[in-house]
Amino acid sequence: MECIITIDLGTNAVRVMAFDIKGNVIASTKGTYPTFHVEADYSEQDPEQIFITMLYVLKNFLTEKIHPKGFTVVSICFSASMHSLLMVDKSGVPMGNAITWADNRGKKEAQELKNSELGRQLYESTGTPIHPMSPLVKVTWLGRNDRERFKKTSKFLSIKSYVLQQLTSGYVLDYSLASATGFFNNQKLQWEQAALDHAGIDAERLPELVPVFHSPGKLRKEFQTSLGLKDTVKIMVGSSDGCLATLGGGVWDEGKAIITVEDSGAVRTIGRHVIRDANQRLFNYVLTQDCYVSGGPTNNGGVIFEWYAKQFGDFRNPFDIEHTIQHLIHEASDVPVGSLGLLFLPYLLGERAPIWNANARGTFFGINIKHEKQHFVRAVIEGILYEMYSIGKTLQEHRTINHLTVNGSFASIPLCAKIIADLFRMPVSIGKNPDSIAQGAYLLSATDMGIFNSLDEAARTVVLSTTYSPNTNHHRSYQRYFSVFEKLSTRLSAEFEELSELQHEQP
Repeated sequence: MECIITIDLGTNAVRVMAFDIKGNVIASTKGTYPTFHVEADYSEQDPEQIFITMLYVLKNFLTEKIHPKGFTVVSICFSASMHSLLMVDKSGVPMGNAITWADNRGKKEAQELKNSELGRQLYESTGTPIHPMSPLVKVTWLGRNDRERFKKTSKFLSIKSYVLQQLTSGYVLDYSLASATGFFNNQKLQWEQAALDHAGIDAERLPELVPVFHSPGKLRKEFQTSLGLKDTVKIMVGSSDGCLATLGGGVWDEGKAIITVEDSGAVRTIGRHVIRDANQRLFNYVLTQDCYVSGGPTNNGGVIFEWYAKQFGDFRNPFDIEHTIQHLIHEASDVPVGSLGLLFLPYLLGERAPIWNANARGTFFGINIKHEKQHFVRAVIEGILYEMYSIGKTLQEHRTINHLTVNGSFASIPLCAKIIADLFRMPVSIGKNPDSIAQGAYLLSATDMGIFNSLDEAARTVVLSTTYSPNTNHHRSYQRYFSVFEKLSTRLSAEFEELSELQHEQP
C-alpha cells in the first residue's frame, strides 16, 4: 500500500499527516518549538531546533504509525509559513536565528519604502504589501543595522529552503513562498531587479526559483537509512501554507473564500488574475503560473487567545493549555452577542491587513462594572474574528464572496464558525479534513502523480462536512459593534505610535 506524507513547517509547530492514495487520512502528529522575543518587535526561531524537531517527529511517525501498517511512502510534500528569513554563511551554517513573519524591527524601513514611488511600483510588480513582515524589508534592515552579518551572509533563505537543503541538496524556493518575499515579480516569475537593488543584494544571494511540483533531489543516504525510506521517494518542494490551505479548502470557483485562523490568520480567494488594490492592503501570491491566491493576513489569530488563556485561564494541571482553552470557550458560549458592549482590539503583535500598522496595540474598550471574566473571554474571541471580517470586507471590494470555508484549529471551533457566519451573513463550511494545508499538499502530490489531471479537478474533490447558517438578528448586532471596532482601529493610530516610541525610549 502506497501513501503520501505532508509536512507543514508552521509558525510554532511542525505538523505531519499521512494519506493513502485515495486521500483518506491514515494518521497525523505534530511537534512544537518556541519563538524568541529577545527585544521589543523581535520575533525569532532557532533553525536547527526546527529541523531537529521535524526529523524527530517524522521518524517517530513513520516508525509508529506508517511502517507497522505496511505502507510504502511514495511522496513527501512540504508546506511552510511565509515571510521567514534565515541568513547562512558560505558553508551553509546559520548566522543566528531565523526571523519570522511576526518580526517588526523593520518598521522604519517599511514606512520609508511604502511612502515612496518605488514602494508603489514594487507592490504592483511583486504583489507583496510593504510591511516589516516582508523579507525585502528584513534584508534592508540588516543592511542598515547589522552590517557585519549582512556582508558575511552567502544566502538569504526561508526556513523551508534551509530544511530542504539539509535533507537533499541545493537551495530552492517555490514560486508561492517566493511571491511572499517582496523580491519576486509575480507576473514574470523571476526576481525583481528593483527590489534587489533597494536591498543591496543580487539574485545569487537568493535561492533558485522553482515551480511547486519541483523536486530538489533525493533524500540524502543518511536520512534514507534513519527514516527507513527508499531512494525512490519523491521530495516535493510544495507551496506556502496559505496557498495550500486555499487549495485544500476546495476554494477554486468564483464566489468562494477561505478563512484560516491558526496562530495567525488570513482571508483568501483564488483567481486567474491579481487584485489591483490602490491602497496596497491585499496580497497576491502564486500557486501555479496562471493561478493567484489573493487576500489579506492578520498577525493576531489563535495565538492571541492562547496568550489570554495563559495569563487568565484556570489551570487544573500545570501546562494544560488545551483543557484551559476549551473551558474558556465553553464560558464564552453563554455570553450574548457583543459581550455586553465590551470590545477587544487584538493587535498584540501589531497588525497587517487591512490597517497595516506595525505599531498597533491590544485594547479592551467599553469596560463597565457589569463585566465579568466570561465577557472578557467572549470579547477576545469576537475581537479576533472582527479582524477577520475587516479583512473579508476589504477583499469583497474586489471579489464577490457568497460562501466561506474555514480551517485552522481556532476557526474550526463551532462557536467561532458560528460567529463568522453571523458576521458575514453567509454560510460557513468546515472540510471533512479540517487541516486544509495538509489536504492541499496531498492534492498537489496526487496531481503530480497523475491521480488528478489538474489542480482544478483536485480542488473539486474536497468534501465539506459541516455547514453553519447565519443568524440575521446576530448579524445586525455585530454590524453595530463592528462599526465601533473599525473606528477604534484607525482613530487610535497616533496613540499606538506614541506608545511605541515610549516603549523604545525605556532602557
